[in-house]
Amino acid sequence: MHQHKISAAIITFNEEANIARTLEKLTWCDEIIIVDSHSTDKTVEICKEYGATVYFKEFNGYGEQKKFLVDHCSFNWILSLDADEVLTDDLINEIQQEFSKDILPYYAYVLNRKHVYLGKVFKYGYLKSEPIIRLFHKKHAHFTNRKVHETVMYHGKKGRFKNYFLHYTVNSIEQISLKKNRYASLVSSEYFEQKKKINLLSLLFKYPVAFLKEYIFRRNFLNGYEGYVWSVYIAEYTVLKYLKLREKNKSA
Repeated sequence: MHQHKISAAIITFNEEANIARTLEKLTWCDEIIIVDSHSTDKTVEICKEYGATVYFKEFNGYGEQKKFLVDHCSFNWILSLDADEVLTDDLINEIQQEFSKDILPYYAYVLNRKHVYLGKVFKYGYLKSEPIIRLFHKKHAHFTNRKVHETVMYHGKKGRFKNYFLHYTVNSIEQISLKKNRYASLVSSEYFEQKKKINLLSLLFKYPVAFLKEYIFRRNFLNGYEGYVWSVYIAEYTVLKYLKLREKNKSA
């Protein structure tokens, strides 16, 4: 077993369809800390069934929420996951083996994230194994304060595990639409605060450029129908966030 204590850390909001699957693979951690944005379903109840400690905070962007989450973890080592991300047994064994060492050689570790979209595991393109820092020492690394697409900032050498975890992004077209709208709203607010502008001419090229980048150059055409839907989602999201920005600029 590992000897360096690990806090599993997750933010949630109405995740009753996903959270049990995630928590089942985190019972080996020394604690599970949840920050919930006042869910109206059974998310909190399920979390407590797995022995998690639950805190509540109004959502004001992913970066701020995850900073609050880390601050409420008891231990220095943070294993940060989203509610729809699930560790594989091979990755768990690899982490435990690394953390059984007397002295750890790194303060941050990269985990490989494998995309699962509409129930299909992507086997091609960059999403088949996306490297991302998800295990880190909180005195040496921190989350950025971005409203969406927050990242862990760490300067120095990083470890990297060979195995992967699964990211179950969406299960239906309806979920895709909801997610697209939510993310576009958050990013447009961030752009507005940064006083970004967009003109109609450049907006005309956003959709085809984004779609071709995802579908052709990032090889999502090899992922079949689901790869096509993903590419359409990215293209629509790219346009929508700028449409929302134009709307905010006009209203200002």
